Amino acid sequence: MSRLFDLAIIGGGINGCGIARDAAGRGVSVFLCEMNDLASGTSSWSTKLVHGGLRYLEHLEFRLVREALNEREVLWRIAPHIIRPLRFVLPHHRGLRPAWMLRVGLFIYDHLGARRLLPASRSVDLTQGPLARPLMPRSFTLGFEYSDCRVDDARLVVLNARDAADRGAVIRPRTRAVEAFRDRSEWVLRIADRATGAVESIRARALINAAGPWVEQVLSQVIGKVARAKIRLVQGSHIVIPRLYDHDRAYVFQNTDGRIVFAIPYEDDYTLIGTTDRDYDGDPCDVAATDEEIAYLCSTASKYFAQPVTPEDIVWTFSGVRPLYDDGVRDAKAATRDYVIELDAEDGAAPLLSIFGGKITTYRRLAEAVLAKLSPYLEVLQGKRSWTGSKPLPGGDFDPLAFESLEEEIARDYPFTRAGLATRLTRTYGTLSRAILENAKSLDDLGRYFGATLTEAEVRYLIEREWAQSAEDILWRRTKLGLRLSADEKAALESWIKNAAGISSPKAAHER
Repeated sequence: MSRLFDLAIIGGGINGCGIARDAAGRGVSVFLCEMNDLASGTSSWSTKLVHGGLRYLEHLEFRLVREALNEREVLWRIAPHIIRPLRFVLPHHRGLRPAWMLRVGLFIYDHLGARRLLPASRSVDLTQGPLARPLMPRSFTLGFEYSDCRVDDARLVVLNARDAADRGAVIRPRTRAVEAFRDRSEWVLRIADRATGAVESIRARALINAAGPWVEQVLSQVIGKVARAKIRLVQGSHIVIPRLYDHDRAYVFQNTDGRIVFAIPYEDDYTLIGTTDRDYDGDPCDVAATDEEIAYLCSTASKYFAQPVTPEDIVWTFSGVRPLYDDGVRDAKAATRDYVIELDAEDGAAPLLSIFGGKITTYRRLAEAVLAKLSPYLEVLQGKRSWTGSKPLPGGDFDPLAFESLEEEIARDYPFTRAGLATRLTRTYGTLSRAILENAKSLDDLGRYFGATLTEAEVRYLIEREWAQSAEDILWRRTKLGLRLSADEKAALESWIKNAAGISSPKAAHER
């Protein structure tokens, strides 16, 4: 007899893992499968921001902006190691949005949602000083500065999955949903291990389709249903170049087509520039930044920065497909970033819930809304309150204003980490840095050194605790060290992982 869960989730992105965490913490038995690595789709290809969405005010999406603004400091408090405040400079561009409109928008932005720790917006002089220095000379005189946060998006997904597993959820990456059908008052979900091809079945009282860009495909090909809501696939691409300026602010650039482009300090030595908005038709797995998008981002940045940005400067590009709810607007940039939850539970049948749209910033509130919809159908949920806004994610159990103190404490307790390792570990793992360093007295105690501060101890931790199975998992999702390791170092890491012995995956450890 296959195991019976209260809830089965298809999709290991931010929505699926956020729901799994919330549900597991309320005593719900949860099974989650993801066909690839966790966060390998849309959730790892964002602009890396937790933000209210200033430009959404132009489209009158006040509910979405208010919810997102409220969430900024909530998420910062529960994950201060991977979420940190960031100030944005918005130069006033004559001929585009007038200064009064920007002032009004930022006044609303400051007051629409809860803001207790983040500083308010202000006007800034762009004729001189460090904020003006990187910009085109004598082109801008007035700017506005406001607050949002940056986030390591892929780690946010993995930490939600890790916390869900610690609370009893079964998390199965690299496991494809093959078929799902109702059997009386339950769902039967057939799943296939991508590595071995082995097929098994689990049963669940409710099924959630959180497959992101594949939500309609899962509905039609796995479940055999036709969605009432429709999804719009919108491609967003980014470029990463060597760092353009020395200060710690990000820039927001307006373009003549009504879009905005961010230029953000990234991984200390780089600048991230993005994003684009274009409708996408094809397999989301095949998405890649086009020459047209790269030219657009270089051109937009070059209109603002004194130093031109060219394709030859680019060290990395990435692109993702946003699964937006199709609200019928003509232009992709105007499509809503709000989410729609479609519930199918007619005539007392086991409930099916599908998610259309959403954004990283509001994932936690989406999870609460999903469980509220399922509460009438799952007795275990009834009377259980929301909890995820007050409990830290793994490694985030410290004061958000005390990040530097934690970093200094790690460097003091492990003096050999002072050359950059303490900073990177603290930003990545927070208080769980000690689970990697343990009793080490020197760098040699951490085992093989792969380059760019990556050691065997960290790789083993990521395999044992965070479902990593390849160099790509480690270098581009669990960390961003793929920007720093050479091709030979990457190949050596891949070879070591394939030949490593005595490492148990989270799946094996959980299900033994």
